[in-house]
Amino acid sequence: MYNEKVKVYEWNTNMRIIGESTENTIITFDDHFNKINLGRNSTFHTPTFSIEGNDFYLTNVTLKNTAGEVGQAIALAVHANRVKIENCRIMGNQDTVYVTGEGYVQYFKNCYIEGTTDFIFGQATAFFEDCIIHSKKNSYITAASTPKGIAYGFVFKNCRLTAPKEVTQVYLGRPWRTHAKTVFLNCEMGSHIVPKGWDNWSNKEAEEQSFYAEYNNTGPGLYLSNG
Repeated sequence: MYNEKVKVYEWNTNMRIIGESTENTIITFDDHFNKINLGRNSTFHTPTFSIEGNDFYLTNVTLKNTAGEVGQAIALAVHANRVKIENCRIMGNQDTVYVTGEGYVQYFKNCYIEGTTDFIFGQATAFFEDCIIHSKKNSYITAASTPKGIAYGFVFKNCRLTAPKEVTQVYLGRPWRTHAKTVFLNCEMGSHIVPKGWDNWSNKEAEEQSFYAEYNNTGPGLYLSNG
C-alpha cells in the first residue's frame, strides 16, 4: 500500500504502470475540498492519482480517496489523451473519477468504480466497458460537461449498475454543463435507478441541448418509459 499522491506529468508519455493485483497494489490518500482550501477550484487539487501524459496505460491497481463523505475528493483524475485504465478499482465518494480534456479519448475496461455524488464527471470522451458502477448513496452517477460540438461524452457499455439495499434513489446523470452527453448501452441496471433516469440540474436549456440515452439495457432499474 502506497499512502501518497501520484502524478504522471504531461511529458511522461507512452508510459505504463502495471500493479501486481488490485488486492496487493493500492495507492491511497485523503485530500478533499476543504482540506486543500484553495478556493473554488480546490476540487482539482485533491486527486490521489493524476494522469496528464498522453498514451498512458494503467492496470491491476486500486486507487482510493479515503477522505470520506466530506465533499469533493477525487481518487483518479485523467487529463490526457489515449488513456486506458484496465482491471482497476477506483474508490471514493463525491467526485471519485474526473475525466477531462476537450476532445480527449479515455477508455476504462473491466474496472470497479464507486462513489456517492457525481462520481464520474468531466468533459472528456470516456468509454466504460464491462465495468461495475457502484452507488453508495442516493444521488447521481454522472455529471458530464461535454463541450459544444464534441460528438461523444460518456458511454457505458456492458456495465453493471449496483448499490447496497438501502440505496433506492439514484439518477443516471445530470448535466454539469449544458451540452452534456451520456449514454448507457447493454447495461444491467439495479433497482436503485429511479424511473425518471435523469435530472436537468435546474438547467432548462440543457433539456434541449444535452443528449442522454439508454439502449438495450436490462434489470429492475430499466424503465422503458424514460423516453
